[in-house]
This record gives sequence, structure tokens and C-alpha cells, in this order.
Amino acid sequence: MKVLLAEDDLMLGRSMERGLRLAGFSLDWTQDGLQTQAALREQPYAVLLLDIGLPGLDGLQLLQWLRSEDRPVPVLVVSARDAVSDRVAGLNLGADDYLTKPFDLDELVARVHALARRGSGRAQPELQFGRLTMRPLRREALLDNQPVALAAREYDLLLALMENPGTVLSREQLESRLYGWQEEVASNAVEVHVHHLRRKLGAAWIKNVRGVGYKLVAAR
Repeated sequence: MKVLLAEDDLMLGRSMERGLRLAGFSLDWTQDGLQTQAALREQPYAVLLLDIGLPGLDGLQLLQWLRSEDRPVPVLVVSARDAVSDRVAGLNLGADDYLTKPFDLDELVARVHALARRGSGRAQPELQFGRLTMRPLRREALLDNQPVALAAREYDLLLALMENPGTVLSREQLESRLYGWQEEVASNAVEVHVHHLRRKLGAAWIKNVRGVGYKLVAAR
């Protein structure tokens, strides 16, 4: 699950980045409004964590731009501005949730998961496809109710396919889920992760649509 963190406080940003990565999120971190806007133009994100007091282009201006462009990314405002008027302004401009600083990291993680589920149309924190089950909150994957040990990017790739069952996802779409904004990616990275997944789950689960990409199919 790819999250964009827009936070200019270095100490808080490092703490949030570390905590979110430990919770299993793939994360990009921007530190000013214009950089955040550029990242949103280039990458799809499951959730945007947005500080209001960003330099260059503040959080409220970014919210206005996002919604005027009809970009559907769920937005969690994370701000020290705790007055009711500030919360109302953020929500009225298109934020989906508002969390005031200081906050508990467990609450932040839970809110991000809730927004991601809402954004993907999933009410329940579990995905089922044939004999495969995934529980994103726990970073668990099960085949025939037995846990499957997956590396972080193997899990993220399988989750992307599980969220779009039967849909072909291109290599570029999968790379955007697995790697950070402007992060260098090996030309065969997706193929390597698919190979490892097939070895662990069985070759029939992931179909290669030549020249297009990959899709999940229900193996017997």
C-alpha cells in the first residue's frame, strides 16, 4: 500500500516514516507543497498524509487543487492546528479525516488503513480470492488458511493484484505500488517478485498477459 507523507518537520517526519514503514506501508515523503503536488501528479497513492503548514504551497491550497482536479486520493490531515474552525476548514475543503498533533502512532496507522479500505471500496479488513486470503492490517497472506511467508515487496505486489482481481496490471502500475517516487528500479524487478510469488503460491495463480502485464487468476 503506497502512502504519501507531506510533512516539513524533519524530526516528526522521520518518526512517522519509520513507524509507517514498520507497519508495512510503502512510503514517499515530501517536505514542501510543490514537491507534494509533483509527486501526486506522477504517482497513484492509497492515502495522502497532509500537514497544513507546508512551505511553498500550504496544505489547504493543496487540498483545493486536489479536489478541483478531481483526484480521488483519500486525505488525512495531520496538523497541530486543533481549533474546531481549523478542522472544519480542512474537512470542508475535501479532507477525509483530521488528526491533531501530538498523536499516537497506532491511531495514525489505524486511520490510514481505514481510509485505504474506504478508497478501494472495501469495508472489511480482509480480502478473499479463491483459496487466497490477505489481511492487510496484519500483513498476513494465507493459502488454504495456512500462512505464506512473503517478503515485503512480494506482499505488496500480491496485495495490488488481490485488490484488482481478474484485472491486468502493467509493470509500470506494479512498480508504482512497490517503489518510491523517483526511486531507481531494476528493469526486471517486477518479474523477479512475480517469480518468487509463483514459487511460494504455485505458478497458476499469476498469469502473464504478454505485452500487457499480470493478473491474478483463481488456481484450483
